[in-house]
Amino acid sequence: MVIVNRYFFVCLTFLWMSTGYSYAADTVKGGELYGIYCASCHGATGSSVMPNVPSFEQGESLFQSDLTLLNSISEGKNSMPSYQGILSDRDILDVIAYLRTLN
Repeated sequence: MVIVNRYFFVCLTFLWMSTGYSYAADTVKGGELYGIYCASCHGATGSSVMPNVPSFEQGESLFQSDLTLLNSISEGKNSMPSYQGILSDRDILDVIAYLRTLN
């Protein structure tokens, strides 16, 4: 059901964008959420503070699409916990937009 909801959200987003409306990611909110949920492992500036944790400073992990990153963050990956039910998809997209400003 969660997968259906995510794809529904993505389809709704594309439909919304095609009608002339667009969602502008909130990098300020994304930065605040990053500071709360991500900085303890990924570092305040995106420079990893733990071994085997991606560093966003150089942007290597950010070559992936927003949808791929959304799924990874929502579902968790390796030692990163799942943020499904903690952060909404829109919140995660705000964090991703903030991450793209770090490099």
